[in-house]
Amino acid sequence: MKRVVVTGLGFISSIGNNRAAVLESLREGRSGIEFMPELAAANDRVKLAGTVKGFTFPTADPLDWTFPPNVQISRAQLRTLVPNAVFAIAAMEEAIRDAKLDPALVSAPQTGLYCASAGSAWMTHVAIESVLTRGPARTSAPTVVTGMPNSLHLNLTAKFAIKGASVGFSSACASSAHALGSACDLIRMGRQKIMFVVGAEDCHPCNILPFASLRALSVQTDPALAPRPFDVNRDGFLITGGGTALVLEDAEHAAARGATVYAEVKGWGQASDGYDVVAPDPTGSGLARAMTNALQDAGLESSAIDYINAHATATTAGDLAELSALKSVFTGEAKPKVSSTKALTGHGLSLAGALEAGICCLALREGFMPASAKIQQLDPACEGISILTERCDEAPGAVMSNSSGFGGANVALIFSAT
Repeated sequence: MKRVVVTGLGFISSIGNNRAAVLESLREGRSGIEFMPELAAANDRVKLAGTVKGFTFPTADPLDWTFPPNVQISRAQLRTLVPNAVFAIAAMEEAIRDAKLDPALVSAPQTGLYCASAGSAWMTHVAIESVLTRGPARTSAPTVVTGMPNSLHLNLTAKFAIKGASVGFSSACASSAHALGSACDLIRMGRQKIMFVVGAEDCHPCNILPFASLRALSVQTDPALAPRPFDVNRDGFLITGGGTALVLEDAEHAAARGATVYAEVKGWGQASDGYDVVAPDPTGSGLARAMTNALQDAGLESSAIDYINAHATATTAGDLAELSALKSVFTGEAKPKVSSTKALTGHGLSLAGALEAGICCLALREGFMPASAKIQQLDPACEGISILTERCDEAPGAVMSNSSGFGGANVALIFSAT
């Protein structure tokens, strides 16, 4: 089996639009949650979101969209893009620069791309409305493409001329974690030398309001009070958008070209709850199996894990299930430190796995463990779990990133210092 390393990172997120900005926000505990006027105008409950700064999408016409000056997208390319694809392109371009990949390596038969997104609910609505009101003959081909659930995959493979394996993943909030684990396996088996892993989501009321209908979102109006994973007074999660790209590479290939390495992907595991369409198994048994499978895949004992970036979204059911899973897997004297960076970023849905994997790689490379922010009163259910309420400046040796999605999909990823 080939060893797999991470050689490039790119971020567009609520806490920063590049690697350096994200790192600074994590170190300083700077939240990306803020009042979102268009969301507040569309409902009477949820007002906050993890907004992506510097990007605006006022209408469905891409010529009205604005981006930071460093994001360059041609008019021809814009015709088939949705907002999450714009985020993903910017993140992927940063990851390519960070990994120092030349165009020939990006577009090579042994370079592939696995990505994850729920699609753009807003642009799907626009496309369907056009077909129903204007008729199929008067609905343009680009409009149809923007309405497809796999529009991210279609656009990224074309934009970057991907010649290797490419798949769009959809397993709710575990999607980009599934993409990363599966991409790792392709490299391990020698089928690809390099894999881009990308997660991206819109930050638009059309993506957010369905979760408000489920009463899953926080109704706080003060960004300092939400979301609050592990706090006894938490009242739900808040959604964010953006894009994260990671470059996974065969370790020998990376060494041969002198690439800088953030971390090694030691292993991963997955398991299903088999319990409910939405609610997690209260025992956390599915996530516990995913973590156990990841440890077995990595060839590590549970005591080897120094830090866990928990899935913890700040719903009571989800947090308690994950705490139960952690207690069942990490039973020895050595307890890993645990935090949920969703307190700062918001919950990225299909983006979450990639975003938090990228954060774990930064933690390994920079030698720190980020805090679980905004906790005012730790839930007593956290007893026996080392929840980080402040940043820890100890360098972790091995870290785990957990992701869970509707339908009971669970993924655990393990990374180590090199």
